[in-house]
Amino acid sequence: MTNASAADRLRDGFAALRRPSGPLPRPTRRDLVLDGAFALFAVIAAVNSGLSVGMDRTYKIVDGTVRLVEGSGNYVGALAPMLLCSLPLALRRRYPLAVLWVVIAAGLIAPGSEARMILYATLVATYSAVMHSPYRILTLASVAVALLVLNGARTPDVPTIQNEYVPLLILLPLTIVADGMRQWRLRADARQERMAALERERAEELRRAAERERARIARELHDVVTHNVSMMVIQAGAARKVMDAEPEMAREALLAVEAGGRSAMAELRHTMGLLTMNAADDPSDPAVPAGRTAPAEGLAPQPGLDQLDALVGRVREAGLSVEMTATGTRRPVSSGIGLAVYRVVQEALTNTTKHARGATATVTLAYEPDALRIDVTDTGGTPGADAAGGGHGLMGLRERISVYGGTLDAGPRPDGGFRIAATIPLEAL
Repeated sequence: MTNASAADRLRDGFAALRRPSGPLPRPTRRDLVLDGAFALFAVIAAVNSGLSVGMDRTYKIVDGTVRLVEGSGNYVGALAPMLLCSLPLALRRRYPLAVLWVVIAAGLIAPGSEARMILYATLVATYSAVMHSPYRILTLASVAVALLVLNGARTPDVPTIQNEYVPLLILLPLTIVADGMRQWRLRADARQERMAALERERAEELRRAAERERARIARELHDVVTHNVSMMVIQAGAARKVMDAEPEMAREALLAVEAGGRSAMAELRHTMGLLTMNAADDPSDPAVPAGRTAPAEGLAPQPGLDQLDALVGRVREAGLSVEMTATGTRRPVSSGIGLAVYRVVQEALTNTTKHARGATATVTLAYEPDALRIDVTDTGGTPGADAAGGGHGLMGLRERISVYGGTLDAGPRPDGGFRIAATIPLEAL
């Protein structure tokens, strides 16, 4: 068990080494061209360095060590380490860690006379690996190996630093790093402020949209109540006229007045929690016609459940295949709930028409003992040219359904398409 756990830990450790901690490098064409030009310059410098220090020299591996052989006139042995450390620099941003390993290998086989060029190539490869390689742990380990290789090149050809340049080489990088950190902090603060401003703007936009939707719902509910009150006035007038001659007819008219009053009071109770101060006087509300600040007064009722068949018919004529079914025992609902159901189906089918052209939609009304459920689904299709939207329609539906204590869920289906489901509680039968 101990050996197995140790092997698992070792395997997990190797997996962590191979696991990238950042995105894979994707240099642009311009980056590759610049790296190719830089590598060409490095190759020229390396070849010149190899010819100058390795003329008439060659290298052989004897007993596992690299040994210099004088007077052979073999230029391949002199130039091989130089080309090995300079040519890969053309891919320093595409394969940064592999380039560093190749340069380290060149440093291992190169003699001390070529240590200067190896040093320069190692610095470039190390910088590229640290900046661009997604394998952070392997990169840090490779940098440690590179330090060991460079420290092993103890020859006069390795550049040395004179004492008068030490303060400059300390202060200059320190200044550059400090200035870079300051600029990074300033950019991070500015980016955070922009993000906060965007969040505030979005929250304000959603708040205004919610206020406009509440005002629009309140106006529609006002129209429903106005219709009920108007019918009450008509029925009361009729009862007054026939009260003496037709008492039974007057009684039926008064019962209709009572039913209309109850319906109006129910709608008013739902509306009380919805109205906001001066919501109907907002001149920026697009739902208020120009030149009017009050709800539209009229006797025509808002659409309800009895208008769903006509709505589905219009959508079919527009080219969308729609099937509507109803389950359970039909029962009367208030005008406000009927309007809410109509708006849910209308918004869902409108979204399907805009976002899923060529789809098939299904509308299901389920009458349950204590709730009315509305389910509208589609099979998905091609978005239309006017498919852009801010999601305010769904937010408005949630506001509308919440007035009656209901809930609304909307989102993509697992097998494709979209689904809008609403539940409105009803009085138990």
